[in-house]
Amino acid sequence: FVLRMEDPMKTQLVSAIHLQEVELQEKASEKKTSTSSPDPACVPPAETFTVEEAVETIGFGRFHVLLFFIMGGTSIVEAMEIMLLAVISPEIRCEWRLEDWQVALVSMMVFLGFMVCGVLAGYVADRYGRWKVLLGGFVWSSYFSLLTSFAPSYGWFIFLRSMVGCGVAAVSQGFILKTEFIPARHRALLLPLATVFWMAGSLLIILLGMLLVPSLGWRWVIRISITPSLILIFLFKFIPESARYNVSAGNVPAAMKTLEKIAAMNRSSLPPGRLVESVPSERGNWRILLSSYFRRTSVLLWYSWFVASFSYYGSVLSSSELLEKNLLCVTDAGEEHAVKHRLEDGLCYCISFASSDYETLLISSLGEVALVPLNIGLLTVFGRKMTMVVLQLLTALFFMLLNICSTMLGFTVLLFLLRSLVSMNFNVVYIYTAEVYPTVARSLGMGFCTSFSRIGGMIAPFIAQVLMSRSVVQALCPFALASLLCALGSILLPIETRGRALLVSN
Repeated sequence: FVLRMEDPMKTQLVSAIHLQEVELQEKASEKKTSTSSPDPACVPPAETFTVEEAVETIGFGRFHVLLFFIMGGTSIVEAMEIMLLAVISPEIRCEWRLEDWQVALVSMMVFLGFMVCGVLAGYVADRYGRWKVLLGGFVWSSYFSLLTSFAPSYGWFIFLRSMVGCGVAAVSQGFILKTEFIPARHRALLLPLATVFWMAGSLLIILLGMLLVPSLGWRWVIRISITPSLILIFLFKFIPESARYNVSAGNVPAAMKTLEKIAAMNRSSLPPGRLVESVPSERGNWRILLSSYFRRTSVLLWYSWFVASFSYYGSVLSSSELLEKNLLCVTDAGEEHAVKHRLEDGLCYCISFASSDYETLLISSLGEVALVPLNIGLLTVFGRKMTMVVLQLLTALFFMLLNICSTMLGFTVLLFLLRSLVSMNFNVVYIYTAEVYPTVARSLGMGFCTSFSRIGGMIAPFIAQVLMSRSVVQALCPFALASLLCALGSILLPIETRGRALLVSN
């Protein structure tokens, strides 16, 4: 009986001892866990960086050199398509017996296509990517430019050229793609240098006209002029989609892959941590351009772009018209410039450019890069706004100086300096626009601006090619007045972008 009583007691004692050991083990485990796992509030946050910080850390290198030359090719193509009209206008005037307003209508239709497709290209670029729009623009413009060379009539010619203008509107998005990859401290130097490529395109189309028009005709000039576009289509595979666009679209892994590729090419490294950036709720929304923060900037920029295009193409077409019809006032006019040709005399239908005229156009085109060092200095020292004011005031002055009678050398020098000023102004307006708008609406903002610029391009031919035949003074005064008013408007721009990081959202 006694043994039976002791068995349950032993069992209870063993169970109590075992339970106590388990409790001691649990307390030791909890103590160990508490000592090895610090309080989450005391843990330092993981390091992160933005695209802007990554671009600045990577810095300038081999990738940017490649980007500079390939994207510079877009400027060559755009310049060739626009300057083509100044080169072949005497030839199409002769072939189809065109009057002044019909020649001007060709330029107007090109800019109309540019205007309509400029906003569309900007919207698509903000929604679906810069790279896709840029590649599509080259394919489109090359195809319709080639078709233009087979145009059987004047009507077909202006329709096909308007389609070319639509493609060139998409090509201009290359400036946005380039800007979004360049560090802020290098933009004031690299972006003005893009003028070199525009000048190269202008010189190339003038040389093609000089060499091919007398022997093969204007159609072969167009066919050969699409060669740079075809080359660039194959070179685009070396340029990635904008990392800023990928982030704004929520595709952070693609942006990270692009930044890693650029860092490897530049033999540099990314900032420590991971890429983190908020995804904007809206992309490609035109309301951002008219928000309270950007409203005044947008309105003044639209007028600035209108004047930049109006004065640039006014200077190009005016020089072409003055040379073609010998309307310039020179004190030492040679035999070929002694006879004035006007529409009412019936002599202006078949007047091709002489070699001296092509040479004058070549020299004036060189003016587009002559003052690039001055442009870089102004942008660096005075900023974007004040540079635009100075250039627009000087443009107004030089348009009026063209009315003064001088020697042929004097006229060439004036034209040289005028082309320098209008080209520099156009370049600064491009830079300011690409810097002032946020990533979510940068391409759309550029699209709206380029569309307003083409309104100026549409009006310029009727002033430079129609009114010029009646009065040189009356034709040059509108360009000078528009530039003067634009200088006053540039003073009112509320934002200076010199040295400022590119915005991501509004």
